[in-house]
Amino acid sequence: MALIVQKYGGTSVGTVERIQNVARRVKKRRDAGDDVVVVVSAMSGETNRLIALASEITDTPDPRELDVLVTTGEQVTIALLSMALQAIGCDARSYTGAQVRILTDSAHGKARISDIDDVRVHADLKAGRVVVVAGFQGVDEHGNITTLGRGGSDTTAVAMAAALKADECQIFTDVDGVYTTDPRVEPRARKLDRITFEEMLEMASLGSKVLQIRSVEFAGKYNVPLRVLSSFEEEGEGTLITFEEEGVEAAKISGIAFNRDEAKLTIRGVPDQPGVAYEILGPIGDANIEVDMIVQNIANDGTTDFTFTVNRGEFAKAKAILEQIASELGAREVIGDDKIVKISLVGVGMRSHAGIASKMFETLSKEGINIQMISTSEIKISVVVDEKYLELGVRALHEAFGLDREEG
Repeated sequence: MALIVQKYGGTSVGTVERIQNVARRVKKRRDAGDDVVVVVSAMSGETNRLIALASEITDTPDPRELDVLVTTGEQVTIALLSMALQAIGCDARSYTGAQVRILTDSAHGKARISDIDDVRVHADLKAGRVVVVAGFQGVDEHGNITTLGRGGSDTTAVAMAAALKADECQIFTDVDGVYTTDPRVEPRARKLDRITFEEMLEMASLGSKVLQIRSVEFAGKYNVPLRVLSSFEEEGEGTLITFEEEGVEAAKISGIAFNRDEAKLTIRGVPDQPGVAYEILGPIGDANIEVDMIVQNIANDGTTDFTFTVNRGEFAKAKAILEQIASELGAREVIGDDKIVKISLVGVGMRSHAGIASKMFETLSKEGINIQMISTSEIKISVVVDEKYLELGVRALHEAFGLDREEG
């Protein structure tokens, strides 16, 4: 008998019929003899509807009251799912984050979990009940309702699994696992049976939307086996995310991630002197703009060109700040490009295989794709290219590294 934590997102519980489907799936697991804790999101579109209501009243809703408002979405789902389970003869009990006592800090809208009281949940499981928990929410030490921010329900599920010492945390989504790349870009993309936490973290940070970074970090930190499955398919093992094991090094590359939300800025002709990087990036950071890749080129005339990438949504804001910096530093000019994308190879096998970078560059060169920037880490190589080459680049690399071929 195992203890399983299952998480269902908004699309999986988007209608009463889908909630009933989830109930049948959960009961099947319970009937097999496993203890089950279910974490659910609000029904698809509900959180946005609630936020829209708040915006009709004020452009700047109080963060505490906004958290009180949006957490009602999950409260609806836990009640409906518990009713659906009871209707098919499966005893269940629902809990809000506050009722479980998922203790967080007081940062409304982006709270962090500090502790989980698992006593009541364990008591219900011992009594033979399925426990249904509202994702995305908790309570601070003063009793205020808090929300965990983007990907909060995934984080709730992993945190519950860690606190309960669950055998596995299963994340049910609208895809049936983690793929070598986005199947919408490369139809021959292949579902991975397993992937390491390190690789999944890189894939998530580089634009793969299957799981939120925070939940993967949490799972890795507490050694919670994580599995991605489809809530719309009855069969299938999905993708298991776990620690690196023997044999994993045989796969040089596990996947190709890409991010369309990239923009590039260059400040040219900056005096090459100590501290200039901080003088450029300090004000960018102070404006809460996240910088990704950075390249600096020193010229013969005692100046330097400094290039970095930001999220495309921050491009105009960052460019305005950079132009002010250029004026203060006496730089030659500021240029920008918001028509770029980042393509990345990810794989723990890179540690033990030479020549990955050269093969990547050769493949792109053969397709006539110019590389504008390069960034590497121990298990990742990223390049910036013109956005019109995204699909061509991903497909060429997918084929070059044999990712469409079965493992083993």
